[in-house]
Amino acid sequence: MNRRRSLCTLALLPLGAAASPWWQDDRPSPLAAQALALLNQADSHGLNPADYGLPALADAWLAAPDETARAALAETLQAALLRYLRHLRLGRVDPAALGLGFGAPREPFDPAAALQAALALQDLAAAERAAAPALPQYQRLRQALAQYRALAEHPAWAQSLPALPARQRLEPGQAWEGLPLLSARLLALGDLAPTAVAAERLEGDVLAALCRFQARHGLEADGVLGRATRAALEVPPARRLRQLVLALERLRWTPLRAAPRMLVINLPEYRLRAYELQGEGLALRAEMRVIVGQALDRRTPLLLESLRRIEFQPFWNVPYKIARDELVPELRRDPAQWAREGYEFVGPAGVEAELSEDRLAEVLRGRLRIRQRPGPRNALGAIKFVFPNRESVYLHHTPSTRLFARSRRDLSHGCIRVEDPAALAAFVLQGQPGWNLAAVRAALADPRPQAVAVAEPLPMLITYGTALVRGGEVCFFEDVYGLDPALEAALGLPKP
Repeated sequence: MNRRRSLCTLALLPLGAAASPWWQDDRPSPLAAQALALLNQADSHGLNPADYGLPALADAWLAAPDETARAALAETLQAALLRYLRHLRLGRVDPAALGLGFGAPREPFDPAAALQAALALQDLAAAERAAAPALPQYQRLRQALAQYRALAEHPAWAQSLPALPARQRLEPGQAWEGLPLLSARLLALGDLAPTAVAAERLEGDVLAALCRFQARHGLEADGVLGRATRAALEVPPARRLRQLVLALERLRWTPLRAAPRMLVINLPEYRLRAYELQGEGLALRAEMRVIVGQALDRRTPLLLESLRRIEFQPFWNVPYKIARDELVPELRRDPAQWAREGYEFVGPAGVEAELSEDRLAEVLRGRLRIRQRPGPRNALGAIKFVFPNRESVYLHHTPSTRLFARSRRDLSHGCIRVEDPAALAAFVLQGQPGWNLAAVRAALADPRPQAVAVAEPLPMLITYGTALVRGGEVCFFEDVYGLDPALEAALGLPKP
């Protein structure tokens, strides 16, 4: 029997006197119809109805079973509902089991209590509302999921885009045989308006739509159709649908209400956001671009820690691995770099400013370390944000500010460089006597080192999401660290 037809039939069955929440005499109750309908639309949350026994469970309720079978079905249905509510709140997968090192505490939630309260109201949707993350982003992702599910079989992706012109680039103003198919895809995705004027060259409405597409996909919004933009355009909506499913799962792991204020960094997006609780919602107080660890072997870890201290004009203590693999070989090739960059040795005897081969050898033996004095060439810039963690990473500024203009910004050794340290420090020190934006800027300009304890340590979440809704637009980002396939496998998603 068709699954959706069986649910409709169930809802119309005549009912007798109530004997349990799920049965009235020997017939399914209205609550049973609600329950099965709720489980049937689990895919609207990026979950799989089959994980809760559908459609077989729905069909079994229509078979007029005997009393023993009715009791077993009631038990099975209730267990499926509890599992569904637990998945909605906590996710199907434990992120720590994926080796992500992400052990965020979960907000308390009792699926059985939520179900009991909903039964008392005769409204099982109330249990679903209580379980689902009460965040605007979650609901926006659900809407995006429905949008891309409707596009999954769209004919605009039935064939590939034609080859690009010479040098694999289509510049604005150039003609190309693939423009009609490009326009069809941009129209389907909502980047191109239905009233747009068709063009034989990459210009006008189509050019503007391509720039919007690029901005939504973390690409340089320059209107040039190159290899990266073409690759993003070739990704079918069904593949984007999987990214949205992963984003919903990851959001269920995320304790976005852990404190009155918190920082969130999304690594694939290369972006930091500062949030503050406002009533029942989250208000965005600051947002900026960041630079994160290199994808190959210097990845920034996923963490939930507390930001506890800010250091103005910090020393940079060069990590041993960087000193061994990079800095010591560079200093041997170019000794003048030592004085130019403001390095010094630190060891049991104190600070030594003079460069020597013997001291470099002691660094390699782990008996001395190298640090860089505060100043305009310091790798940390004029500020360092400290959140103690097992990976010894932190936030800081950088003298290489030009790098923030790049679309792909996995460029660091693992620490996170922030674009607007003054705005971030003002948010972190908000409410502390003597600290406002003007005081932060004065401290950044003062050459003297200064450490400031954060009166109320801020939770800082370093997370990973390759899809989100931003400014009303569905955005997708490159899986820069290659973490999506492992989560897809853990969720049992079929291979594309």
